[in-house]
Amino acid sequence: MILFWVICALLIVIALAFVLPPVLQRSQETKTKTDDERRQANIAVYRDQLSELEADLRNGIIGEEQFAQDRDEIERRLLEDTAQTGSKKTAPATVNARGTAYVLGFSIPFIAIIFYLNVGEPNLIENPAVVSSPPTATAAGPMERSQEQIEANVEKLAKKLESNPNDAQGWTMLARSYSSMEKFSEAAGAYAKATDLTPRDADLWSEYAFATAMASGRSLQGKPMELINHALQVDPENAKALQLAGSAAFEAKDYKKAVDYWQRVLKKVPADSEVGKAITGRINEAKTLAGSK
Repeated sequence: MILFWVICALLIVIALAFVLPPVLQRSQETKTKTDDERRQANIAVYRDQLSELEADLRNGIIGEEQFAQDRDEIERRLLEDTAQTGSKKTAPATVNARGTAYVLGFSIPFIAIIFYLNVGEPNLIENPAVVSSPPTATAAGPMERSQEQIEANVEKLAKKLESNPNDAQGWTMLARSYSSMEKFSEAAGAYAKATDLTPRDADLWSEYAFATAMASGRSLQGKPMELINHALQVDPENAKALQLAGSAAFEAKDYKKAVDYWQRVLKKVPADSEVGKAITGRINEAKTLAGSK
Protein backbone atom coordinates (compact mmCIF):
# COMPACT_ATOMS: atom_id res chain seq x y z
CA MET A 1 0.00 0.00 0.00
CA ILE A 2 2.85 2.42 0.91
CA LEU A 3 4.60 1.67 -2.38
CA PHE A 4 1.39 2.51 -4.25
CA TRP A 5 1.10 5.95 -2.66
CA VAL A 6 4.81 6.64 -3.26
CA ILE A 7 4.28 5.88 -6.93
CA CYS A 8 1.21 8.14 -6.97
CA ALA A 9 3.24 10.98 -5.40
CA LEU A 10 5.97 10.59 -8.01
CA LEU A 11 3.41 10.67 -10.81
CA ILE A 12 1.84 13.83 -9.35
CA VAL A 13 5.27 15.51 -9.17
CA ILE A 14 5.90 14.59 -12.78
CA ALA A 15 2.51 15.99 -13.77
CA LEU A 16 3.21 19.27 -11.93
CA ALA A 17 6.59 19.49 -13.64
CA PHE A 18 4.72 19.66 -16.94
CA VAL A 19 1.96 22.00 -15.73
CA LEU A 20 3.67 24.67 -13.57
CA PRO A 21 6.59 25.85 -15.77
CA PRO A 22 4.31 26.83 -18.67
CA VAL A 23 2.07 28.76 -16.23
CA LEU A 24 5.01 30.72 -14.79
CA GLN A 25 6.50 31.23 -18.22
CA ARG A 26 3.28 32.59 -19.67
CA SER A 27 2.88 34.93 -16.70
CA GLN A 28 6.42 36.20 -17.11
CA GLU A 29 5.96 36.69 -20.84
CA THR A 30 2.72 38.58 -20.25
CA LYS A 31 4.35 40.75 -17.58
CA THR A 32 7.33 41.55 -19.81
CA LYS A 33 5.11 42.41 -22.73
CA THR A 34 2.96 44.72 -20.56
CA ASP A 35 6.01 46.49 -19.12
CA ASP A 36 7.48 47.07 -22.56
CA GLU A 37 4.23 48.53 -23.85
CA ARG A 38 3.92 50.83 -20.81
CA ARG A 39 7.53 52.00 -21.18
CA GLN A 40 7.10 52.74 -24.85
CA ALA A 41 3.91 54.72 -24.13
CA ASN A 42 5.67 56.81 -21.43
CA ILE A 43 8.60 57.55 -23.70
CA ALA A 44 6.21 58.68 -26.45
CA VAL A 45 4.43 61.06 -24.02
CA TYR A 46 7.65 62.62 -22.77
CA ARG A 47 8.94 62.91 -26.33
CA ASP A 48 5.83 64.88 -27.25
CA GLN A 49 6.35 67.15 -24.24
CA LEU A 50 9.96 67.83 -25.27
CA SER A 51 8.81 68.63 -28.80
CA GLU A 52 6.26 71.12 -27.48
CA LEU A 53 8.90 72.66 -25.20
CA GLU A 54 11.30 73.10 -28.13
CA ALA A 55 8.52 74.67 -30.19
CA ASP A 56 7.81 77.17 -27.37
CA LEU A 57 11.53 78.07 -27.28
CA ARG A 58 11.62 78.69 -31.03
CA ASN A 59 8.49 80.79 -30.93
CA GLY A 60 9.88 82.92 -28.12
CA ILE A 61 7.23 81.86 -25.63
CA ILE A 62 9.89 80.78 -23.11
CA GLY A 63 13.54 81.68 -22.64
CA GLU A 64 16.65 79.58 -22.61
CA GLU A 65 16.74 79.32 -18.83
CA GLN A 66 13.09 78.22 -18.57
CA PHE A 67 13.63 75.75 -21.41
CA ALA A 68 16.57 74.15 -19.60
CA GLN A 69 14.62 73.80 -16.35
CA ASP A 70 11.55 72.29 -18.00
CA ARG A 71 13.67 69.92 -20.08
CA ASP A 72 15.51 68.70 -16.99
CA GLU A 73 12.19 68.13 -15.23
CA ILE A 74 10.78 66.11 -18.15
CA GLU A 75 13.91 63.95 -18.34
CA ARG A 76 13.81 63.37 -14.55
CA ARG A 77 10.19 62.22 -14.66
CA LEU A 78 10.97 59.97 -17.62
CA LEU A 79 13.79 58.28 -15.72
CA GLU A 80 11.57 57.79 -12.65
CA ASP A 81 8.68 56.29 -14.65
CA THR A 82 10.91 53.85 -16.52
CA ALA A 83 12.51 52.79 -13.24
CA GLN A 84 9.10 52.19 -11.62
CA THR A 85 7.96 50.11 -14.60
CA GLY A 86 10.93 47.81 -14.13
CA SER A 87 10.59 47.43 -10.33
CA LYS A 88 7.22 48.33 -8.74
CA LYS A 89 5.13 46.87 -11.59
CA THR A 90 7.02 43.61 -11.52
CA ALA A 91 5.96 42.55 -8.03
CA PRO A 92 2.20 42.16 -8.61
CA ALA A 93 2.69 40.09 -11.76
CA THR A 94 5.17 37.84 -10.02
CA VAL A 95 2.87 37.44 -7.04
CA ASN A 96 -0.07 36.58 -9.30
CA ALA A 97 1.98 34.01 -11.23
CA ARG A 98 3.22 32.38 -8.06
CA GLY A 99 -0.32 32.36 -6.64
CA THR A 100 -1.60 30.55 -9.68
CA ALA A 101 1.22 28.05 -9.43
CA TYR A 102 0.48 27.41 -5.76
CA VAL A 103 -3.21 26.88 -6.48
CA LEU A 104 -2.43 24.36 -9.22
CA GLY A 105 0.22 22.69 -7.11
CA PHE A 106 -2.23 22.00 -4.28
CA SER A 107 -5.44 21.46 -6.27
CA ILE A 108 -4.16 18.89 -8.78
CA PRO A 109 -3.00 16.33 -6.16
CA PHE A 110 -6.10 16.99 -4.02
CA ILE A 111 -8.51 16.46 -6.93
CA ALA A 112 -6.62 13.34 -8.07
CA ILE A 113 -6.77 11.75 -4.62
CA ILE A 114 -10.47 12.57 -4.12
CA PHE A 115 -11.28 11.22 -7.59
CA TYR A 116 -9.44 7.96 -6.94
CA LEU A 117 -11.02 7.41 -3.53
CA ASN A 118 -14.50 7.84 -5.04
CA VAL A 119 -14.03 6.00 -8.33
CA GLY A 120 -11.15 3.59 -7.73
CA GLU A 121 -10.94 0.44 -5.64
CA PRO A 122 -8.32 0.95 -2.90
CA ASN A 123 -9.15 -2.38 -1.29
CA LEU A 124 -7.93 -4.23 -4.34
CA ILE A 125 -4.39 -2.98 -3.68
CA GLU A 126 -4.07 -5.01 -0.49
CA ASN A 127 -6.62 -7.69 -1.38
CA PRO A 128 -6.31 -8.49 -5.09
CA ALA A 129 -9.01 -10.69 -6.55
CA VAL A 130 -8.09 -14.33 -6.92
CA VAL A 131 -9.07 -15.72 -10.30
CA SER A 132 -9.99 -19.36 -10.08
CA SER A 133 -11.12 -21.76 -12.72
CA PRO A 134 -14.83 -22.55 -12.60
CA PRO A 135 -15.82 -26.06 -11.51
CA THR A 136 -16.56 -28.63 -14.17
CA ALA A 137 -20.24 -28.77 -13.31
CA THR A 138 -20.60 -25.01 -13.82
CA ALA A 139 -18.83 -25.18 -17.17
CA ALA A 140 -21.18 -27.88 -18.36
CA GLY A 141 -24.28 -25.93 -17.29
CA PRO A 142 -24.59 -23.64 -20.33
CA MET A 143 -24.44 -26.63 -22.72
CA GLU A 144 -27.22 -28.37 -20.83
CA ARG A 145 -29.33 -25.25 -20.79
CA SER A 146 -28.72 -24.81 -24.50
CA GLN A 147 -30.16 -28.25 -25.24
CA GLU A 148 -33.12 -27.49 -22.99
CA GLN A 149 -33.67 -24.23 -24.81
CA ILE A 150 -33.67 -26.04 -28.16
CA GLU A 151 -36.28 -28.50 -26.97
CA ALA A 152 -38.33 -25.67 -25.47
CA ASN A 153 -38.23 -23.77 -28.78
CA VAL A 154 -39.35 -26.86 -30.68
CA GLU A 155 -42.26 -27.32 -28.31
CA LYS A 156 -43.23 -23.68 -28.70
CA LEU A 157 -43.23 -24.12 -32.47
CA ALA A 158 -45.42 -27.20 -32.16
CA LYS A 159 -47.95 -25.31 -30.03
CA LYS A 160 -47.86 -22.37 -32.41
CA LEU A 161 -48.71 -24.67 -35.33
CA GLU A 162 -51.76 -25.96 -33.48
CA SER A 163 -53.28 -22.51 -33.85
CA ASN A 164 -51.86 -22.02 -37.36
CA PRO A 165 -51.99 -25.44 -39.05
CA ASN A 166 -51.60 -24.06 -42.58
CA ASP A 167 -48.02 -22.89 -42.04
CA ALA A 168 -46.15 -25.21 -44.42
CA GLN A 169 -42.76 -23.71 -43.63
CA GLY A 170 -43.42 -24.10 -39.90
CA TRP A 171 -44.30 -27.79 -40.29
CA THR A 172 -41.17 -28.38 -42.38
CA MET A 173 -39.02 -26.72 -39.73
CA LEU A 174 -40.70 -28.71 -36.97
CA ALA A 175 -40.25 -32.01 -38.86
CA ARG A 176 -36.54 -31.40 -39.46
CA SER A 177 -36.06 -30.31 -35.84
CA TYR A 178 -37.65 -33.55 -34.62
CA SER A 179 -35.41 -35.54 -36.99
CA SER A 180 -32.28 -33.82 -35.67
CA MET A 181 -33.45 -34.72 -32.14
CA GLU A 182 -34.03 -38.33 -33.36
CA LYS A 183 -37.72 -38.10 -32.53
CA PHE A 184 -38.65 -39.83 -35.77
CA SER A 185 -42.26 -40.63 -34.95
CA GLU A 186 -42.97 -36.96 -34.25
CA ALA A 187 -40.93 -36.03 -37.34
CA ALA A 188 -43.01 -38.33 -39.55
CA GLY A 189 -46.22 -36.72 -38.29
CA ALA A 190 -44.87 -33.23 -39.00
CA TYR A 191 -43.69 -34.30 -42.49
CA ALA A 192 -47.16 -35.60 -43.20
CA LYS A 193 -48.56 -32.10 -42.50
CA ALA A 194 -45.80 -30.46 -44.56
CA THR A 195 -46.31 -32.70 -47.62
CA ASP A 196 -50.05 -32.15 -47.49
CA LEU A 197 -49.44 -28.41 -47.74
CA THR A 198 -46.51 -28.72 -50.20
CA PRO A 199 -47.24 -31.80 -52.33
CA ARG A 200 -44.84 -30.90 -55.15
CA ASP A 201 -41.67 -30.92 -53.02
CA ALA A 202 -39.80 -34.19 -53.75
CA ASP A 203 -37.21 -33.50 -51.04
CA LEU A 204 -39.95 -33.33 -48.39
CA TRP A 205 -41.44 -36.66 -49.55
CA SER A 206 -37.98 -38.24 -49.38
CA GLU A 207 -37.35 -36.90 -45.89
CA TYR A 208 -40.81 -38.09 -44.90
CA ALA A 209 -39.91 -41.56 -46.17
CA PHE A 210 -36.62 -41.60 -44.23
CA ALA A 211 -38.26 -40.48 -40.95
CA THR A 212 -40.99 -43.09 -41.38
CA ALA A 213 -38.39 -45.81 -42.01
CA MET A 214 -36.40 -44.83 -38.92
CA ALA A 215 -39.57 -44.88 -36.84
CA SER A 216 -40.46 -48.33 -38.28
CA GLY A 217 -37.33 -50.19 -37.24
CA ARG A 218 -35.08 -48.74 -39.97
CA SER A 219 -36.89 -50.59 -42.73
CA LEU A 220 -37.68 -48.96 -46.07
CA GLN A 221 -40.29 -51.54 -46.99
CA GLY A 222 -43.98 -50.80 -46.83
CA LYS A 223 -45.07 -47.19 -46.32
CA PRO A 224 -41.54 -45.72 -46.65
CA MET A 225 -41.29 -47.26 -50.15
CA GLU A 226 -44.66 -45.78 -51.05
CA LEU A 227 -43.41 -42.36 -50.02
CA ILE A 228 -40.21 -42.86 -52.03
CA ASN A 229 -42.22 -43.73 -55.14
CA HIS A 230 -44.35 -40.63 -54.58
CA ALA A 231 -41.20 -38.51 -54.45
CA LEU A 232 -39.97 -40.05 -57.72
CA GLN A 233 -43.33 -39.31 -59.33
CA VAL A 234 -42.90 -35.64 -58.39
CA ASP A 235 -39.24 -35.59 -59.54
CA PRO A 236 -37.83 -38.74 -61.17
CA GLU A 237 -34.26 -37.43 -60.83
CA ASN A 238 -34.42 -36.33 -57.22
CA ALA A 239 -31.13 -37.43 -55.65
CA LYS A 240 -32.55 -38.11 -52.20
CA ALA A 241 -35.36 -40.24 -53.57
CA LEU A 242 -33.01 -42.18 -55.89
CA GLN A 243 -30.60 -42.90 -53.06
CA LEU A 244 -33.40 -44.17 -50.81
CA ALA A 245 -34.86 -46.19 -53.68
CA GLY A 246 -31.47 -47.84 -54.18
CA SER A 247 -31.27 -48.63 -50.46
CA ALA A 248 -34.79 -50.08 -50.52
CA ALA A 249 -33.89 -52.26 -53.50
CA PHE A 250 -30.67 -53.37 -51.79
CA GLU A 251 -32.69 -54.24 -48.67
CA ALA A 252 -35.04 -56.28 -50.84
CA LYS A 253 -31.95 -57.99 -52.36
CA ASP A 254 -32.74 -56.56 -55.80
CA TYR A 255 -29.09 -55.63 -56.35
CA LYS A 256 -29.30 -54.83 -60.06
CA LYS A 257 -32.10 -52.36 -59.40
CA ALA A 258 -30.11 -50.88 -56.51
CA VAL A 259 -27.10 -50.40 -58.82
CA ASP A 260 -29.33 -48.69 -61.37
CA TYR A 261 -30.70 -46.22 -58.84
CA TRP A 262 -27.28 -45.49 -57.33
CA GLN A 263 -25.60 -44.99 -60.70
CA ARG A 264 -28.20 -42.34 -61.48
CA VAL A 265 -27.26 -40.62 -58.20
CA LEU A 266 -23.54 -40.93 -58.98
CA LYS A 267 -24.04 -38.89 -62.15
CA LYS A 268 -25.25 -35.98 -60.02
CA VAL A 269 -22.30 -35.80 -57.58
CA PRO A 270 -18.51 -35.63 -58.05
CA ALA A 271 -17.06 -39.14 -58.03
CA ASP A 272 -14.20 -38.10 -55.72
CA SER A 273 -16.51 -36.49 -53.14
CA GLU A 274 -17.42 -38.23 -49.90
CA VAL A 275 -20.94 -38.90 -51.18
CA GLY A 276 -19.58 -40.15 -54.50
CA LYS A 277 -17.11 -42.50 -52.80
CA ALA A 278 -19.81 -43.85 -50.50
CA ILE A 279 -22.19 -44.51 -53.38
CA THR A 280 -19.42 -46.10 -55.43
CA GLY A 281 -18.72 -48.43 -52.52
CA ARG A 282 -22.39 -49.39 -52.29
CA ILE A 283 -22.51 -49.98 -56.06
CA ASN A 284 -19.46 -52.25 -55.92
CA GLU A 285 -20.98 -54.16 -53.00
CA ALA A 286 -24.27 -54.55 -54.86
CA LYS A 287 -22.47 -55.75 -58.00
CA THR A 288 -20.52 -58.28 -55.98
CA LEU A 289 -23.67 -59.61 -54.38
CA ALA A 290 -25.47 -59.64 -57.74
CA GLY A 291 -22.64 -61.72 -59.29
CA SER A 292 -22.66 -64.20 -56.50
CA LYS A 293 -26.33 -65.04 -57.00
